[in-house]
Amino acid sequence: MVKQLSDLIQFEQFDNLELLAHQIVEGFLIGLHRSPYHGFSVEFAEHRLYNKGESTKHIDWKLYARSDKMFVKQFEEETNLRAHIVIDTSSSMLFPFKTKHQTKLGYSVLCAAALIHLLRKQRDAVGLCTFSDKIDLLTPSKLSLTHAQLMYSHLHKVYNAEEIGKERETKIADTLHRLAEGLHKRSLVIVFSDFTGAESPKEIMESLQHLRFNKHEVILFAVRDHELELDFNFENRPSQFVDLETGESLKLNPTDIKGMYQKEQKKFFTELDLLCSQFSIDLVEADIRKDFGNVLQSYLLKRKKLM
Repeated sequence: MVKQLSDLIQFEQFDNLELLAHQIVEGFLIGLHRSPYHGFSVEFAEHRLYNKGESTKHIDWKLYARSDKMFVKQFEEETNLRAHIVIDTSSSMLFPFKTKHQTKLGYSVLCAAALIHLLRKQRDAVGLCTFSDKIDLLTPSKLSLTHAQLMYSHLHKVYNAEEIGKERETKIADTLHRLAEGLHKRSLVIVFSDFTGAESPKEIMESLQHLRFNKHEVILFAVRDHELELDFNFENRPSQFVDLETGESLKLNPTDIKGMYQKEQKKFFTELDLLCSQFSIDLVEADIRKDFGNVLQSYLLKRKKLM
């Protein structure tokens, strides 16, 4: 059974994302299928020092000429799938808790770490992208351990960087357009966002269509705190609400606007879900107060359809 975030994280355990990812995935996948082994591709992964006595077949002689040291080219094993995990790091993702790991961003980071572990376990190449009002990071998709450790390091920096999300808007449509242009091989694009921005469902869909036109598959995780952002369960008293992406604030009684707020939220996501279904794009609710099972299971179901 997959544990909840609050059960997994104590004190500074979040610092070891790789260990937490392993715990989450192994708790979910014990006894499930493993991907078949397909041999090797010819895609270069990384260098390592040449060991005396081994074959000289894969020595990089050009690098030897430059460095006077012998390095062997290592190659990635052939992958079943290429995936890119895309994380919204805008200001609204810091909602709602004071504790870092209990935010939408903290939840997304740990889900991403678990998916990296799961993808590599299935011999799938994976890359990482982070964005807010622009793309901050975009790595290639690789299978190597070195690359995985680099992505864990990036995720840890995203989680801990104080400036991340400070009045930065969500511009998901522009990001997905850029990804559609930048990803040259057919991939599965996995997006974590709360979709809290000025873009309409139609604008977001145009960028998703761009990805689909370029033969990419897409799964969207709508990361939200359902108790506060869907049910709008705030105390019935005058409160100050602050827009985390613009800094604007309003003083009002939550009860007075609850019905209107819920209506607008439902309208937005119903329209987005309808548009997604027309292009075989999965839109999945990810409640940060619940465990990671829904995220991992949704990914596996998507992957099964593609294989």
